[in-house]
Amino acid sequence: MCFHTMEAEEVIRVLQSRPEGLTDAEAGERFGKYGANALEEGKKRTLPAMFLEQFKNFMVIVLLVAAVISATVAKETADAAIILFVVLLNAVLGVIQESKAEKALAALKKMSSPHVKVRRGGNVRQIKTEELVPGDIVLLEAGDVVPADMRLLESASLKIEEAALTGESVPVEKVTEPLKEKDLVIGDRKNMAYSGSHVTYGRGVGIVTQTGMKTEVGKIAGHLAMAEDSQTPLQRKLNEMSRILSIGVLLVCLVMFAVGLLQGRETLDIFMMAVSLAVAAIPEGLAAVVTIVLAIGVQRMAKKNAIIRKLSAVETLGSTQIICSDKTGTLTQNKMTVKAVYMNGKLMAAEEASAADGHFRQFIRAIMLCNDSKMDRKGNEARLLGDPTETALVEYGMKMGLSMEETEKGNPRVAELPFDSERKLMTTVHQSPEGVFSITKGAPDVLIERCNHILEDGNVRDLTDEDRKAIVKANKEMADQALRVLAVARKTLDRVPETVTQETMESGLAFIGLVGMIDPPREEAKEAVRICKQAGIRPIMITGDHRDTAAAIARELGIARTSDEVITGSQLSALSDEAFNEQVDRYSVYARVSPEHKVRIVKAWKHKGKIVAMTGDGVNDAPALKSSDIGVGMGITGTEVSKGVSDMVLADDNFATIVHAVREGRKIYSNIRKTVQFLLSCNLGEVFTLFIATLLPALFSDHILFPIHILWINLITDTLPALALGMEQAEPDVMNKPPRDPKSSFFADRVGFNIIYQGILEGSLVLIAYLIGRQYSPETATTMAFVALGLIQLFHSFNTRSNEESVFRLGLFSNPWLIGAFLLSALLQLSVVFLPFLNGLFRVTPLTVGQWLTVIGLSFLMIPIVEAVKWIERRIWNRKAQ
Repeated sequence: MCFHTMEAEEVIRVLQSRPEGLTDAEAGERFGKYGANALEEGKKRTLPAMFLEQFKNFMVIVLLVAAVISATVAKETADAAIILFVVLLNAVLGVIQESKAEKALAALKKMSSPHVKVRRGGNVRQIKTEELVPGDIVLLEAGDVVPADMRLLESASLKIEEAALTGESVPVEKVTEPLKEKDLVIGDRKNMAYSGSHVTYGRGVGIVTQTGMKTEVGKIAGHLAMAEDSQTPLQRKLNEMSRILSIGVLLVCLVMFAVGLLQGRETLDIFMMAVSLAVAAIPEGLAAVVTIVLAIGVQRMAKKNAIIRKLSAVETLGSTQIICSDKTGTLTQNKMTVKAVYMNGKLMAAEEASAADGHFRQFIRAIMLCNDSKMDRKGNEARLLGDPTETALVEYGMKMGLSMEETEKGNPRVAELPFDSERKLMTTVHQSPEGVFSITKGAPDVLIERCNHILEDGNVRDLTDEDRKAIVKANKEMADQALRVLAVARKTLDRVPETVTQETMESGLAFIGLVGMIDPPREEAKEAVRICKQAGIRPIMITGDHRDTAAAIARELGIARTSDEVITGSQLSALSDEAFNEQVDRYSVYARVSPEHKVRIVKAWKHKGKIVAMTGDGVNDAPALKSSDIGVGMGITGTEVSKGVSDMVLADDNFATIVHAVREGRKIYSNIRKTVQFLLSCNLGEVFTLFIATLLPALFSDHILFPIHILWINLITDTLPALALGMEQAEPDVMNKPPRDPKSSFFADRVGFNIIYQGILEGSLVLIAYLIGRQYSPETATTMAFVALGLIQLFHSFNTRSNEESVFRLGLFSNPWLIGAFLLSALLQLSVVFLPFLNGLFRVTPLTVGQWLTVIGLSFLMIPIVEAVKWIERRIWNRKAQ
């Protein structure tokens, strides 16, 4: 129903209520009918369901089949136990990661204040917000959170900040009269108050029209419950890699099985060899390593005020190409600040004015008195409450040496004409030892018309045409700087007026001065914008402010150079989706836009194939945050809903923090690629070893390596160095490169080539170690192959620190984590051979000093050979660059 078009009496009648409120019996009956005033949560997956989902993966199924056959057919219980341990470990890690899923709906439930004042049976009582029902009469005052959607019945200078729903940060002055138009957007329904909005000033009384999921916030909650998360680029790349590996494993196993049958081998032996190959091809530790590397990155980001809610979002930051940011509070300080004043015919910067100047003190006293800001003191802490513009005026006065309390005490307010959006003026009447006077402030163009005098050096004289021209010129100069300008005037009265009217109080005024304010840019945001552009990332400003203000701030920050890059919300609404998709790259600034426009902006950039980060702080920003590749919530000003749907939350609401996070994301992605290259080249080395051994049975035994050998190396001597590679420092030029193309292969930039040749090289060295060991005994050959495989991969971990730079140039000890991982893994690998009780489990035998030196020498060869290939590649690439 269109409650905003009805008279207050009609609303009360339709909702079957009365001015003194419902009775307890009526409220109880309605509670049973409508339910609690709370938001429903979506269906949550149970832990068992999440656990079972971890097994819906081809590679996991291959490992499970291998475990069952090892235990039942081949009677290899040790192999089966280790395989099952690996599968369960990966499943547990997956559940832990998924259990950190978004809590947007839970946050939506917490938005309402826990208690609310209502009239029940003619008495004012405090009840739980959940107990509200349609028809309840609710009392509102400054500081309250509106607990449900309601039609306002009374308003005493009531102002409500609805940014969470409308995106407009300026509080809305509420009315009680019915509105004529039915199809009004939420922001224009000035006689309504909506759940989740905040009362910033005044008081009011409203009748509840909707509760729970029927409220405007509830409707958004319903949309969020139906929204689906899209995969991040990293998830897509890893899934792509899994598919490639799965197909590769199947093909190679089939080839091995066919070759074995043709060679006349035992079917069980051939099958177990194929199982060994499958185990070798699957990087068991990859999921755990990637998760841990991301988690480490998350901890580092948290220390820099970037709180990551989803691990996979870290990598998305590294490929971000567009950052759409709110202006207020993120690019600016979210604090109106007086920047310029005009008085005595002079325009000056705010800090240039002197408190010793008598005229200036009158000016300051005027802007502090004609002001509804209140000082809220709690213990030793004090903060100003009120309209941001008015609190800025009081803060400026206090900064210049005046006390708010003493000024008000010496000049008590005795009458007033509250601000009216039609008059665009506010007037207060004060009594002081010197007499009675009034102060009027408001829009310069309106106020100047009400003035016929001007205050100059503390004395009043007639206002001339030259004065008017000078004031208009000063007003334009400040407006051109995107300052919000207010004019101030005064009037001396004979006595306190019996009636305060516009005609008597706002005419014949003496002009005092102009004051210009702005929400200034953050200093660190300018540098962050510069780094963004240097890194090939395009920053986009989105604001509800006016076009000129947005353009001025954007120019100062370096986001836009000309006004042609600015588009307003009304202009955007006039464009079709097709036209906007074509033109989106023309605009860097969006002014006077609503949160609904954000979704269009995100979709237009994604239509061009870009990875988009979007900031938001309101409930209505949630769809845009969900639509973007990475949603960024505001930790200070943001609603719990916007934080809940975000992938990342800024603890300091600072644009520069996003840029720090992008740098960390790029580093993490680079390190993950190094880790993947290392693990896959190692696994390829194992596959190559087993495949060649199968094709050449005359040279190699069926048991060159057992499944338990490969699992041990994949879990122990692979995983620890892989984790250490994830701790590599960022390359110095990481923010001088353009963002990674999201469509590019995970194996681009020679990563795929390096995996192949390095894997074949590893396998070849293992085969050589086996052939040398075969001179002594089959057991010695298997032992030398097993030890060599582990040590080769440990030495190889140093190679993968960089695909371009020499390991010696990087410094062998510049990553202490890798040194530690190398020593610990080597010790574990050697313990298998040296400790008698492990010899039997792993089917290995002790080696002589000569055999050890041979294995270590072959293993170390990985470093000089890869260094030689890097040198050749650098020569080739340098020539191409020239």
